[in-house]
Amino acid sequence: MPLVGVKVSLNTEMQKLLPEKTVTPSPGQNPRMTADSAQVSTASVTWTNAEPDMLMERVLAPANLRRAYQRVVSNKGAPGADGMTVDQLADYVKQYWPILKARLLAGEYHPQGVRAVDIPKPKGGTRQLGIPSVVDRLIQQALLQQLTPIFDPLFSDYSYGFRPGRSAHQAIETARAHVAAGHRWCVELDLEKFFDRVSHDVLMAYVQRQVEDRRVLALIRRYLEAGVMSGGIAGRRQEGTPQGGPLSPLLSNILLNELDRELERRGHRFVRYADDANIYVRSQRAGARVMAGVERFLSQRLKLTLNGAKSRVARPWVCDYLGYGMSWHQRPRLRVATMSLSRLRDRLRELLRGARGRKMASVIERINPVLRGWAGYFKLSQSKRPLEELDGWVRRKLRCAIWRQWKRPSTRARNLIRLGLSRHRACISAFNGRGPWWSSGAAHLNHVLPKKLWDRYGLVSILDAINRLNRII
Repeated sequence: MPLVGVKVSLNTEMQKLLPEKTVTPSPGQNPRMTADSAQVSTASVTWTNAEPDMLMERVLAPANLRRAYQRVVSNKGAPGADGMTVDQLADYVKQYWPILKARLLAGEYHPQGVRAVDIPKPKGGTRQLGIPSVVDRLIQQALLQQLTPIFDPLFSDYSYGFRPGRSAHQAIETARAHVAAGHRWCVELDLEKFFDRVSHDVLMAYVQRQVEDRRVLALIRRYLEAGVMSGGIAGRRQEGTPQGGPLSPLLSNILLNELDRELERRGHRFVRYADDANIYVRSQRAGARVMAGVERFLSQRLKLTLNGAKSRVARPWVCDYLGYGMSWHQRPRLRVATMSLSRLRDRLRELLRGARGRKMASVIERINPVLRGWAGYFKLSQSKRPLEELDGWVRRKLRCAIWRQWKRPSTRARNLIRLGLSRHRACISAFNGRGPWWSSGAAHLNHVLPKKLWDRYGLVSILDAINRLNRII
């Protein structure tokens, strides 16, 4: 590809950053990298070199880029609108990095449009993600790594989402502490289409308070305004910050930090994880008053809207938060929310749908990561009975799959005898005419396929996994 005005030679920093393999990128992966668009004005480069200690230079420092590249590659992720995969990123950046760097330093880089992807929401409906190209994910990640140390110290202690050293578990424990302290009414806030309604002007005004580099400010705004590719048609974004890019969580925290500071100024107890915020008060009347005040603040200062149908004032044990519920006791006990249990069962049903034609070892290998990850997240649960029931349900689903695999009554009888059941009882059980689900919960299958057998197969028990995690902690 001929290039004008830019010397295409790999700098040694990017050679260290990326692998050595060289493959020519497929055509059309970045249509802006043409001979005409590659020209960078001498004046803009001179202006950049005159200010070497600016934020953009730190963003493009080799060590920062190396970390960003490793993070993007480890996260994997789907291709953007240009179709370039994470595996192709190294070769592409090797070839075109001098051009990309020069354009970024000159403030002349324009991001590609994002690819629209709709995903189901836990409570129904869909949420649209905007998947940037892998090149833009690399640049956004490099930006994030330099912006986080600037903004994170300014954030509230009651903000826990997408922040280094903070987690959803800490947010849940803080919510419980507020209720234990006597604030036994909850103002549950639901921001209507938050990520789609963010005002670019309002957000950029708060970013400009801490960032002076005009190139960085212009680049952030361009990412906010990047077109959305849906059905092959690009639409310009007038508001909102597209979910799916590395910068989006930080930008949402920058905006909602203004809400946090307002709540602190008013002396409220609250907890926020991304756009999920609960405020804890001592009475229902106080809750209604707080709700009205917060709605005015969001509308007038942040140009955001509360979802009236989903925002409410209720008891904390009615309001699930981040997948957890809590009891009504003076010192509340945490439990797994009913919706979280239902979602896990739906996920396991999906994974087990094709279990009939596969070996049980491969079926268990397939569902174990889901069970292990779920146990890790819900390790704070203090209610054991739902977890015991869930473990029993998983084992029953597997017994049902085995019963279906055996198919014929004669095969079932033979296998039951082989597993230790008496001939008389095996024949009665195999020829009882009941369906697979009934049989999987009956005593004869429980007897020959007990929990200890599933433990030997390596099936993860959620209750046992949580108990082990709590002993380690």
